[in-house]
Amino acid sequence: AGLRRASGAAAGPGAPFAWATARPEAPPGELVGRVENLLGGRWGAKGSRTAEVPDPLVGGAPGAPPMLEVLEAAREDAPAFAAALRACPGSGLHNPLKRPDRYLLYGRVSHAAAAALKEPEVELFFARLIQRVAPKSLAQALGEVRVTQQFLENFGGDNVRLLARSFAVPGDHAGQQTAGYRWPFGGVALICPFNFPLEIPALQALGALYMGNRPTMKVDSKVSVVFEQFLRLLHHCGMPAEDADLVHCSGDVMHALLLEAEPRNTVFTGSRRVAERLARDLGGRVKLEDAGFDWKILGPDVPAGAREVDFVAHQCDQDAYAFSGQKCSAQSILFVHERWTEEAGGPGGGGADILAKLKARAEQRGLGDLTAGPALTLTTGEILGHVERLLQLPGARLLWGGRELEGGAHQIPPQYGAVEPTAVFLPLGTLLADPETFALATREIFGPFQVVTQFSDAEIPRVLEAVERMEAQLTAAVVSNDALFVQRVLAHSVNGTTYAGLRARTTGAPQNHWFGPAGDPRAAGIGTREAIQVTWSGHREIVTDEGPVPEGPLVQS
Repeated sequence: AGLRRASGAAAGPGAPFAWATARPEAPPGELVGRVENLLGGRWGAKGSRTAEVPDPLVGGAPGAPPMLEVLEAAREDAPAFAAALRACPGSGLHNPLKRPDRYLLYGRVSHAAAAALKEPEVELFFARLIQRVAPKSLAQALGEVRVTQQFLENFGGDNVRLLARSFAVPGDHAGQQTAGYRWPFGGVALICPFNFPLEIPALQALGALYMGNRPTMKVDSKVSVVFEQFLRLLHHCGMPAEDADLVHCSGDVMHALLLEAEPRNTVFTGSRRVAERLARDLGGRVKLEDAGFDWKILGPDVPAGAREVDFVAHQCDQDAYAFSGQKCSAQSILFVHERWTEEAGGPGGGGADILAKLKARAEQRGLGDLTAGPALTLTTGEILGHVERLLQLPGARLLWGGRELEGGAHQIPPQYGAVEPTAVFLPLGTLLADPETFALATREIFGPFQVVTQFSDAEIPRVLEAVERMEAQLTAAVVSNDALFVQRVLAHSVNGTTYAGLRARTTGAPQNHWFGPAGDPRAAGIGTREAIQVTWSGHREIVTDEGPVPEGPLVQS
C-alpha cells in the first residue's frame, strides 16, 4: 500500500505511485514523462538542454508531439558529475573493513524492491513503460521485469555481504596469516544501451552498489526513463539517494565526463566501436559486454517427433526475431545440418523441413502485438541495403522478408527501421570464400535479420572454422542431443554463454547464470555472484604479521 501515490507525494501528475513521475498509460499525443538527472542525491540537477524523444510507434505521423522530454547534461555540465565521481575514495562507500552495515542495508533495499516489483500493478507499470520506449511484446517486457525482480530476491538478504566473502591462509609462523578480500574500485561509471532499459542497468548498477562502489550511470536517452523510475523506486525502498548519480547526455558529453573523471572502472554494454574507443581512451580500465554476432548450429540428429521439431523452430524464431532482433544475444547466423532441411517424407527419413517452418513463423509477426516493431539504431534503408549487398554474393537468396513493415503503412519515425523479419541464405563456401565476404556476412545488424547456411557431415570442420573466425563471442547454441557432436563443437568454440542440447537457445539471459562474452580479459558479466565479483570488485590481499618476533640474532642478507 505504501507504494501507491500518497497525498502530497512528489509524483508526476497522474503518476500511479508515490515514487513515480512517468505515465506509461498516457495516450499517444500526451507526454509520458519528463526525465531528470540525479546528482549528489538531488533530482533535477545539471541539465542545460531538453531532448525530445518521439513515440517509436506513432512519432512519424505529421505534427506528432514528443513522447518524452529528457533533461540532458551538456558539455558545461560534465565537470560537476566528474567531480562527484572523483570524490568517492578508492576504498569505496563500504568494504569488508569499512561500514559493513551497508551490505545489510542493500540486502534490505533489495528485499523491499523485490517485493515491490512482485506487485502486479508495479510489474505492469514497468512492463508498459518498457513497451512505450522500446516496443516489444508484453511477454518480452514482462520477462525483463521478472528477471530483475528475481535478481533482487536473490540478493534480498545476506547474499549481498556474501559477495564480499574473504578467505584466509595460514602464514609461515605464529601470528602471521594472509586474507584475500573482494575490494571495491570506488568511483565507477556504467553505460547501458537501449535494448533492455530495465534489466541491464538495474542488475549492473546494483552489482556496483553491492560491492561498495559509487556509480555514475548513463542509459540511452531514448529509454532512460525506465531506469530513472526504477532508481526512484530504489530510493523509496531505502537506498541512500547520494549513493549514485544518473546523467542523461549524448555520447560525446559522456566521453568528456569520463576523460575528466578518470573512473577506476567503467562497465560498458554496447557497440564494439565505442567499446574499443573507451578501452583506449580510459587506459584499459574497462569491462565490456560489446557486440555479439551470435551463432546457432542445428546438429545432425534431427528429432523424430514433430513436437520437438516444432519447438526447435519456435526457439530459432524467438532467438532471431523477438524484440525485432535487438538483443546482443540474438541469433545472427544459423548453421543448419542438411538433414533439417529435408521435406517431410524425403529420402533422408522423416524430414524436418525446418526452413519452411521458420518462414511460416516469421510471417506471423506483426506490429499489432509488437512481435515485430521498430529497430531503434538503424533506418529501414540501412537494413535493406545490407540485405541487398548480401544478395549480390554467389548463391545467395532471400528466404523470407526483405520488405518494409506493413508495406510502409505505419507511423514509425523515419530515423528508425521498419523491416519485416528477414533471412538471407548464403552457401557455406561463399561465407568462407574470402575475408571481405566473411566480414560482410558477419556484420551484426541490430534488427530483425539473420543469415542462414547449410552444412553436411563432411563440412563440420568448415563450420568450426567459421565459428573460430568470428570476433564477437557472446552467446551461442548447439541444438543437438548427440553428445559427441556437442562435445566437438564446445571444445572448439569460445562464446561466453553457450547453450547446448535440444532446447538450446541464444537469448533469454535470466538471473540464475553468468551472461557475458569470453575470449577477452576485459569481459564483463551480469546476473550472478561471480559476475558481480569479477565485474565490480578486485582482489586485495592483507597479510597480518603480529608476532611474536623471533629470538636470536637478526642476520642481514
